[in-house]
Order: sequence, then structure tokens, then C-alpha cells
Amino acid sequence: MAYSMTGYGRGEATYATRRYLIEIKSVNNRFCDVQIRIPRGFIALENKIREKVTEKLLRGKVDVFVTIEDVGDGNQTVELNEGLAKAYSEAISRIAEVTGRADQTEAHQIARFSDVLVARTTSLTPEEAAAELFPVLDLAIEDMLRMRTIEGQKLTDDLKEKVNHFEEMHAAVAQRAPLVPKEYRERLMARIEELLTDKANLVYDENRREAEVAIFADKCAIDEELTRLVSHMAQLRETLDAQGSIGKRLDFILQEMNREVNTIGSKANDITITNYVLDMKTELEKIREQIQNLA
Repeated sequence: MAYSMTGYGRGEATYATRRYLIEIKSVNNRFCDVQIRIPRGFIALENKIREKVTEKLLRGKVDVFVTIEDVGDGNQTVELNEGLAKAYSEAISRIAEVTGRADQTEAHQIARFSDVLVARTTSLTPEEAAAELFPVLDLAIEDMLRMRTIEGQKLTDDLKEKVNHFEEMHAAVAQRAPLVPKEYRERLMARIEELLTDKANLVYDENRREAEVAIFADKCAIDEELTRLVSHMAQLRETLDAQGSIGKRLDFILQEMNREVNTIGSKANDITITNYVLDMKTELEKIREQIQNLA
């Protein structure tokens, strides 16, 4: 089953007085780029979170938002930075002295300055934090994978329809290809007759004409390219039904298909096949754009 690279997942749980909320969102990316926003007290778990997300989501630009709220009264403390408070007080007194103003600063005013009072929550050990946080992360990842699976199925169905359309054009080219040398032979004979009239057989004998037709047929032969395209289309369908990360493999197959189509366009020497080639390249580009959405 193919997975889309875009999606959203959410996990939530409460342990004692602590509420955990983890949200994950992802968009397209060639690799797995994980950005984590987590409270400072839990930053030691960041690498393990990244490893788990990378292992499960495979590809995409992934943002992980971790919110932790502790509503318990006993876990909240306010600490005074005595040195900083004293430094602020001395600085204010010095300002009053050099400006000739009275120093009327009260304690609550000094308390408003940055980092004088610091609110802290009683911290968990890394083991305790991991035991509570990672089950919630698993919920968020599972929710994300459900959405990615649904989107991936839609993308896969759409890609298969595009491959069907491409196969129809391939069949049309294969049907047209044998006619190109025959039509060239008819045009060549008509041109010779037009230019040489009744002396055509004397100046331009049949052997020479057939040799030129054979050379032309060899130059415009596209049987090998058409056969390789059949193989590539089979690989494309097989990969679309495979499990895990398939985006990069699909991209490689598509490069090979595009190469064969370009070769057909350069060799065919036929306006009808050239028009089919333009349509095939357009369809391959549509497929390529959709593949960029798959993990």
C-alpha cells in the first residue's frame, strides 16, 4: 500500500496531573526532514522522537508539536534569582543618584523584570517522561498513517488511470509504427515517378529503391523502445501495489520511460507518432507530479 506524504495526526493522553498533546503534520520532501517543537524540560527526548517518526513515516517534511501541561498545584514553584534582583535594585539606585531623582522603586516592580522570578514545574526523570510521552506519540503517528493511507490509495488509483491512458497511446504507436516504412516507400515511388516520369526505371532501379526503403525502415525502427516501455509499465504497476516507501523507485522507473519516449520521438520520423509522443510526455509529466506526493 502506497502512502501519501501529506497528512495530519493527533495523540492526546493525561497522566496524573500532566496532559500530553502531540500533533504531527507533514508535506512533500525528498527525504525525511523532522522538526520538533517540545518544552525545554523534555528536550532530552528529541532524538528518540525523531528516530521513531523517521522509522514510521519514511519520507516528508514532518513537523512535530509537543504540548505538555501540568495542572497540579504541588508541582508548581516560583524561584527568586537573588543576585539578579539585587543587581537590578543597585542599578535603579544608581540611576536615581546620577539623575538626582528619588528612588521610589518597590519590590513588586523589580519582580517584573526579566528572569527575576522564574516559574518552574517539578521535572520528571527522562525514564518517567519517556514512559508517558511515547505512547502518545504512537497515537499521533497511527492517526497520521491512517490519513496517509487514505490519501495514498486515492493517489494510487489516479496513477493507475493515468498509466491506462499511457498504455492506450503506447498501443496506438505500436499499431502505427509498421505503417511508416510502407508509406515512405509509396511516397518515394510517387516522387520518383513525378520527377523522372517514363525514365524512372532506367535511372532509379527497383533494387536501389528497396535498399533506400530498408535503410529508412532501420533508422525509424522503434520496436526495442516499445518493448522496453511494456516492461517499464509492468514494473510501474507492480510498484504501485507494493508495500512501504515506493516514491523513489517510481521516480526512477518514470525516468526510464521518459527516456524511451524521447528516443521514439527522435527516431519515428512520422508526424502521427510525433503527436502521440507529445501526448505520452504530457501524461508522464502528470504521473511524475503525482509521484512526488508518495512516500
